[in-house]
Amino acid sequence: MLKIPLTLRMMHKIPTARSHFKESFSIISKVIDDEQFLDSVDLASSIIASTIEKGKKIISCGNGGSMCDAMHFAEELSGKYRDDRPAYPAFALSDPSAMTCIGNDYGFENVFARQIEALGSDFDILLAISTSGNSPNILKAAERAKENDMIVIALTGNDGGKLAKLCDHEIRIPWEGYSDRIQELHIMCIHAIISGVESQLKIKGL
Repeated sequence: MLKIPLTLRMMHKIPTARSHFKESFSIISKVIDDEQFLDSVDLASSIIASTIEKGKKIISCGNGGSMCDAMHFAEELSGKYRDDRPAYPAFALSDPSAMTCIGNDYGFENVFARQIEALGSDFDILLAISTSGNSPNILKAAERAKENDMIVIALTGNDGGKLAKLCDHEIRIPWEGYSDRIQELHIMCIHAIISGVESQLKIKGL
């Protein structure tokens, strides 16, 4: 196995794997005993389960890595997470033809809002994912969702940004550093939410 000499690592200031894992662990350690944070995740599960039970759908969106998280969230609801069960109505706004068409005609800030206008209806849920809480197209989507009488759940970081004031329910990662650490906990929250949704709907035979 190739070994990088310590002096070389120090010379080039190469971040080690240990430093990444330790930083991630420090954030997890911070939230693991934060009852308010954990309650916000559990409440999101309950809101989503109740929405599915009522025959409504979940729409998710995000940019870059957060779009990948939005897609991951949707496919594990419509597909499966751990156990076999009925498919749940969820999809991510990730069609490149729709996004480039809308972006070209209406501007990139409207790539999600325009689709929400077309596809969102009252009491559906928008899961809006933004590590900063300030992505213009996510804010526009949340505004459009509220106009459509949808429920907005936000996954954010830092101080929640402008999205914190637009959503009905927020899960905020308490981290003000680089967004990758926030994204790591976002995916953990997504898995916890889906697990909670499956458990609650299974009890009701859904």
